[in-house]
Parts: sequence; C-alpha cells; structure tokens
Amino acid sequence: MTARPPAAARYAIYWAPPADGALWRFGARWLGRDAETGAETPPGDGAAADPDWLRAATADPRHYGLHATLKPPFRLAAGRDRDALIAALAAFAAGAAPVAGPALVLRRLGRFLALVPGGPAPAIQALAASVVAQLDAFRAPPPPEELAKRRAHGLTPDQEQYLQRWGYPYVMDAFRFHVTLTGSLDPDALTRLEALLAPRVADFAAAPLTLAELALFEQDAPERPFRLTGRFGFAGTRPA
Repeated sequence: MTARPPAAARYAIYWAPPADGALWRFGARWLGRDAETGAETPPGDGAAADPDWLRAATADPRHYGLHATLKPPFRLAAGRDRDALIAALAAFAAGAAPVAGPALVLRRLGRFLALVPGGPAPAIQALAASVVAQLDAFRAPPPPEELAKRRAHGLTPDQEQYLQRWGYPYVMDAFRFHVTLTGSLDPDALTRLEALLAPRVADFAAAPLTLAELALFEQDAPERPFRLTGRFGFAGTRPA
C-alpha cells in the first residue's frame, strides 16, 4: 500500500536536464545540491569566491533544484493522489514528442541570473502551456496568502487572469523558459557572478536545446528542499 503523502506536500512539473548530461552535473555543482540523488557539495563549481557568499547567492535555486518550470508548485486537489498524478504524467509523456529550441545563454532576468533560450522558442512555449492545462485537474486552489504574495509583485491584467485561472501568473503567453542559477541580487553581485558563470556555461550555447522528458519534483514540507522523484520520457525516447 502506497504511503499517504503529507498534507503539506507540494508537487511541481519541471524540465530537468538529463542526469548523465553536462548541464545537470554543472548545475548540481554550481548550486551545491543534486536534487535527484540528494548529494550536497560546496556551491559554486569551484569558483574563486567566498564560499559563504556563494552559498547565500544560490540559496533560492538550491532549494528547488536545477530546473526550468513548466507547471509551478501545487498541492493536490481534493480526491487526487500522488499515484494518479504519476499515471497522468506518464500518459502525457507517452503522447508527447521531443521539442527543440535554441541553445541556452546566460541572461539577467530582473535581479537574478538564468540560462534562457537564445532566441524564440515557440515549441517549448506550447509544451509548457499543454502541461499547465492538461494536468490542472490535480492542482488545488492556492491559499489566499499565496495569491497575495503573487499580487504583491504587481501583475498585468492578463497575469491576474492567469493567476485566477491557473494559480500562477506567469503561464501561457506570460511564460518564459529559464533555468535559474542565482537568487535575487543587487547589480554589483550580479556583475560579479556573471563573470564567474560566463566561462562555465559557454559550452551550453554550442548546441540546440531539446526537451525530451518531464520531471516530477516533490516537497514534503515548506522548509524542505524539492526532490526530483521521477522522470517521464516522451514518445520515442527512453527515460533517463
């Protein structure tokens, strides 16, 4: 009998690089945690910088693990359980085909650094929209305090509609695929980290990006980090 997940558990549907690939290995070293194995290392990928400063600068993305969000964290809706979510993810993946996009490049997104596609990525945008919509029956409505937190950042009318309909404002045409590498930082810190990261991520700009699987991440309690607990390969691919 499957153990009942804790009531506070949250789930997220992300893209994560293949576990045997250079990007996943780099990300685990940079953030200081492999979200799939649980292994922890000093963050920074050997960067010549104060380790305590780097640990603070990468704390937020380390909590979530290296990923790009497709369907953001949610609690299970009433009448839904983890086994059904896993079955739905497997069915979605079995009916999907790998999608391609431009190579990833390092960019500032507001006050943090991330890897983003170097050009338009309509196939990735469409995949993210499908994941949000087709698996939404598993999402419980967000609590009022979560809605208030989203609104505190200032939302456009479209983002407010997405928040009400999908529980998150940055979906559909407000979605932007990105792999977060730092927390929110001041401009000087961003400049310093850009210099550290640029040579480390240069190789990832050499090849187009392919998304060939979904990853299920789980969080047992609010203070606990997210764990990668399942990979679901698309049709014609073998799960990593």
